[in-house]
Amino acid sequence: MIVKNEEASLPKCLSSVKNVVDEMVVLDTGSSDRTPNIAQQFGAKVHQFQWCNDFSVARNAALKYVTGNWVLVLDADETLTPEIVPRLQEAIATEEYLLISLVRQEVGAEQSPYSLVSRLFRNHQNIRFERPYHALVDDSVSRILSQEPHWQVGYLTGVAILHSGYQKSAIAQNNKYAKATVAMEEFLATHPNDPYVCSKLGALYVETGKIAQGMELLKRGVAAGEENYDILYELHYHLGIAYNHLKNPQQAISHYRTAIKLPIYPILKLGAYNNLGNLLKATGDYNNAKTAYATALKIDPNFAAGHYNLGMTLKALGLFTDAIACYQKAIKLNPSYAEAYQNLGVVLLKIGQVQASLTAFKNAILLHEQQNPAEAQRLRQGLREMGLG
Repeated sequence: MIVKNEEASLPKCLSSVKNVVDEMVVLDTGSSDRTPNIAQQFGAKVHQFQWCNDFSVARNAALKYVTGNWVLVLDADETLTPEIVPRLQEAIATEEYLLISLVRQEVGAEQSPYSLVSRLFRNHQNIRFERPYHALVDDSVSRILSQEPHWQVGYLTGVAILHSGYQKSAIAQNNKYAKATVAMEEFLATHPNDPYVCSKLGALYVETGKIAQGMELLKRGVAAGEENYDILYELHYHLGIAYNHLKNPQQAISHYRTAIKLPIYPILKLGAYNNLGNLLKATGDYNNAKTAYATALKIDPNFAAGHYNLGMTLKALGLFTDAIACYQKAIKLNPSYAEAYQNLGVVLLKIGQVQASLTAFKNAILLHEQQNPAEAQRLRQGLREMGLG
C-alpha cells in the first residue's frame, strides 16, 4: 500500500490483513502524522518515497519491495473481509491465474455500491501500474496475456474489500476531486480516446457540475470502448446520470437499459437497476420500477436502498402491507435510515396503526436531527398539524 497521513484509518486496514499475509509493504509518501509508526507497530516494512503527483510511479516503487509470490493491494481506507480469505487462499493456489479481480463495496455510497478491482496478482516481473490516477495493472496484464497465453484472469464472487473513502465527508476532507481532475486531465491530453480515462474523468465532470464536458467524454469513451464491457457499463451508467441531470429521463432510461444488458458480473449492475427504478417510478411507471428494484434485490438481498425504493413503489401502488415489509427490511439492514422510518410512519398511519406510526415518526425525527435538522423540524410541525405531535 501507499499512504500519507492515514493514522486514523490505518489500524483498521492493517488489522484486516495482519493474520492473512506474509509481509506488509507500506510506502509512505510524506506523512506528517504517526502513520509510519503505526504501520511499524503492525509489523509492516515502511519505506519512504518522494511524492511526484503520479500514483502509478508510487505503486511501482512499492512493488519493488515485495518478496512474496502474490501481491494484494489495499488503500488505507479499505479493509479485507474475513469471509473472502479462504477463497482468496484457494484462488492463489491455482496455477493458471495471473490476476484475480476482487469485488469492492463502497460503504455509504449514494450511487453504485460495487465495483470490480484488479488488486490481487502474481509478483510477475512485467506487471506494473500505469496511469497517474486510478493506477491500474490491467494494461500490463493484457500485454503479458498476449505474449504468455497460458495465463488466465479470474475473479472472486462475494465482497472482498470494503471501501469507506467515497463518503462525502472523506472526499471533501482529502480534496479528492481536485487531485483526480488534474492527474486525469494530464493523461487525457496524451491519450484522448482512452475509454477508461473518458469514463472516470467524464463521470467526475458530471458529478462536479460540468455536464456538457462530461457527456462529451463519456460519448467519446463509448465510441472507443469496443468489447471492454466493464468500462462500457460505467460509460452508459454515467451517461444515464448525466441525462437525468439534464431532465431527460427517456435518454437516461435508455442508457441504464443498455448498461444492464452488458455481459458483466451481475452485482456490478446494481446501481443501474436502482437508478432505472428511480426514473421509472418518477415517471409513474410503477410496475416496471417494481421489476427493476426486485431484480436488484435478487442480485443483492442486503441492498437497503433497494428495499426502501421498492417500498416507495408499493406504497404508490396502494400495496401498503408489502410496503411496510420493505421499509422494515431496509431499517433492519440500515438502522439509521431516517427516510425508511418516516415512510413507514406514513403507511402505518394510512392503515390506522396510529401508535406504531408515531413510534416510527419519532425514530425518523431523532435520526433527521443528526443528519438533516430542517427535515426533523418539518416532520415535527406536520405531526402537530395533524394533532399527533
